[in-house]
Amino acid sequence: MTLLDPGVGPATDRPVVLAAPEPSAPAPRGARRPDWAWLGLLPFAAYLAAFLILPTVLTLLTGLFDGDGAVTGENLAGLVDPVILATFWNSTWVSLLTAAIGAVVGALVCLALLGLPETGVVRTGVDAASGVLAQFGGVMLAFVLIATIGTQGVVTGILRETLGWDIFAGGAWIYGLPGLIPAYIVFQVPLMILTFMPALSALKPQWAEAHLTLGGTRLGFWPHIGVPVLAPSFLASFLLLFANSFSSYATAAALASQGSQIVPLQIRTALTSETLLGRENLAGALALGMIVVVAAVMTAYSAIQRRAARWQS
Repeated sequence: MTLLDPGVGPATDRPVVLAAPEPSAPAPRGARRPDWAWLGLLPFAAYLAAFLILPTVLTLLTGLFDGDGAVTGENLAGLVDPVILATFWNSTWVSLLTAAIGAVVGALVCLALLGLPETGVVRTGVDAASGVLAQFGGVMLAFVLIATIGTQGVVTGILRETLGWDIFAGGAWIYGLPGLIPAYIVFQVPLMILTFMPALSALKPQWAEAHLTLGGTRLGFWPHIGVPVLAPSFLASFLLLFANSFSSYATAAALASQGSQIVPLQIRTALTSETLLGRENLAGALALGMIVVVAAVMTAYSAIQRRAARWQS
């Protein structure tokens, strides 16, 4: 900025330059203030330690010791018992079947919802219902199934009286292993909707437009672009559904009151049975086997989910 010196004539006017102020010296660095933001994680850390880390450690310890506290491999050897292997196989095929049905039906529901506005009544209603039904299980779910398709259920009576079809002509299957299939599907489909809908919504309309511009068809978009892009998310959701049903206990305990046909019920038997005294620590070995299976599934789920997140971001 310049000013004219008032004491000098017009012929000798010279501009007077006002120098800019020198930048102030940086303030001396003091001691670094401690960051206390991590204190907000203490409640969650305590919850994680009490309900995940501690039970896992106790499971490992009880599976490696006998009732007298001596180290033994008998409990782990019990995992290869034919009865135990049968329960693991039952848990595996029931989980695979219900996860497959839940994944396919849930994906079709997500595809049907894709064309609806996100803030519409139908979309928000399905999202809300899925959030509730995904956590619906235990005694409440068992009661709903017994009241609807039980031996004296409402739907069972209607089918018997109107169509002459007795769905229990071959036995009361609902109280055994087959009865877990419709029970698990009730919460598997909503869980699939919650986990797969974000991936389906992330499909960009520009991809379909580019496909059409290059000579493709609307129907050909899915096998060439849609399915390959969504395959990692679909597989990750399927693995999540498998782990969800594999570790489910409350619904099976309330519905299948007799027998121990899956691993969670076999753990209950090992802990509470009056005929298998001294085998309480076998429950720890069974739980350890479940932890290994679920940990492997969830590790694969995390790896696939990271790959799917590359194009969703």
